[in-house]
Amino acid sequence: MQLAAEASVEPNRIPTWYLNLTVFIGGAATMMVEFGASRLLGNVFGTSNIVWAVIIGLVLVYLTLGNWLGGKLADKNPSPSTYLSLLCWSGVAVGIVPLISNPILRTAADAFDALQINLMAGSFLAVLVLLIVPVTLLGMVTPFALKLLIPDTARTGRVAGRASAIATLGSFLGTFLTVLVLIPLVGTYRTFLITSFILILTALPGFIRLGDVKRAVLFICLSIILLVLAFFGLQSSVKASPGMIYETESAYNYIQVLQIDAYRYLRLNEGQGVHSIYHPTQLFYGGPWSQVLVAPYFNPPPVEKITVNRIAILGLAAGTTARQASVVYPQAQVDGFEIDPKIIEVGKQYFGMEELQNLTVYAQDARWGIAHSNNTYDIISVDAYRSPYIPTHLVTQEFFQLLNDKLNPEGFVVINVGRSSADRTLVETMCATMAATFPQIFVMDIPDSMNTIVFAAKNPLASWENLNQNLSSLQITQPDSLLVQAMNLTLQGKAKTKLGDVVFTDDKSSIEFFTNRLVFNLLLESTWE
Repeated sequence: MQLAAEASVEPNRIPTWYLNLTVFIGGAATMMVEFGASRLLGNVFGTSNIVWAVIIGLVLVYLTLGNWLGGKLADKNPSPSTYLSLLCWSGVAVGIVPLISNPILRTAADAFDALQINLMAGSFLAVLVLLIVPVTLLGMVTPFALKLLIPDTARTGRVAGRASAIATLGSFLGTFLTVLVLIPLVGTYRTFLITSFILILTALPGFIRLGDVKRAVLFICLSIILLVLAFFGLQSSVKASPGMIYETESAYNYIQVLQIDAYRYLRLNEGQGVHSIYHPTQLFYGGPWSQVLVAPYFNPPPVEKITVNRIAILGLAAGTTARQASVVYPQAQVDGFEIDPKIIEVGKQYFGMEELQNLTVYAQDARWGIAHSNNTYDIISVDAYRSPYIPTHLVTQEFFQLLNDKLNPEGFVVINVGRSSADRTLVETMCATMAATFPQIFVMDIPDSMNTIVFAAKNPLASWENLNQNLSSLQITQPDSLLVQAMNLTLQGKAKTKLGDVVFTDDKSSIEFFTNRLVFNLLLESTWE
């Protein structure tokens, strides 16, 4: 019986090098789909560790299912044509993902803006369910290929190890190709389509070699149908936000520019915060940007002694604080650190950043950039926190010690921290971490927002009383200035400085616990309102 079964198996007429190529492409496509899925969801739901954990966890489950099914199918029908069909069907399934997810995610984006929790959750789950078919099919590729690659059991270990290594190298290429090239150049939706066509085109020469013209024609036709559907179905923007005048995707973010009346707003990813604002004639926006410039006036009077010659902004975004600094401190040089070069381009094109002659922009990670700067500063602004995804390396005692070392004797570090109306634990923990390095900490809440500004003074003589006295002097000489407006807002939002029980360090930082709890509390508040 066993000999009869073996005799019925279709001979493997596909070269080993070609099978290895398909395994390589399958590994690359798997990571292209995973990172594409993270960006699909990240554009609407953000890129928090919660979103990443769900995506990675479910992809692993789908791959596990695919490995099991692929092995079973290979034992049942070890046909090269079946294997190549599997590769093509995975390509078709990948190509369908953007076509179906596009309207779902546009609906989810509107729901996110309105904080409609049920609709958001339903959209999130719908996209994850949509990934079951393509990822499971891709998981079937390697075990099926092994069946075709292993001619005898004596070479099983060698061949299996080589195939696994090839698939891993493909995954390596797929990761960097997707993140650094495809998504920034063509966008997430087209990245899925490119992945789809790569899978199908890889299989077509195999069908031709096997003489299976019918299947080759079938999948060519399906590719054309996908291309036509994509042309008509993916012409719209990723989101349909009112007032949107520009959107793009970079290696780091989904970026939107909105224009409402004469104001322009920069929004990133899920769009639950405004990262920069611009008006051609107005400079005071009542937000966190101008509060940075208040910091030196916590130092003792008289105001004539207070000078600011250099400012660092970690998290420059599109340059709102830098533009305000050019007015309040025209003599000061500003070093702006922004990790995303695309945001810098947007700042120059839409937010007037090109006009700031005193601004030097560095497209670098904030901690690395400030550590390698040869300058010392009077103000260091840290506005790189975007709850719920706050960079761990920018919240630690070691990081704040680095900033302290970069300050002049009367310098300040100013950070913008998120909170909810019922949860201030993140603010309190940040205060405790900064207090381990700085002698004075001051806190103010931006009215009608979820933003809290924390001022950390290097000068132990800094105080709220100093700020009051300096404001009194400035109100006489420049009563309607941007600086006076910002100082008044600081005093209006004055809050009690409370230190938490935890200090973040490079070795141990539980920032995710705080940010995740903050997100859940905000969602609960929105649900019950």
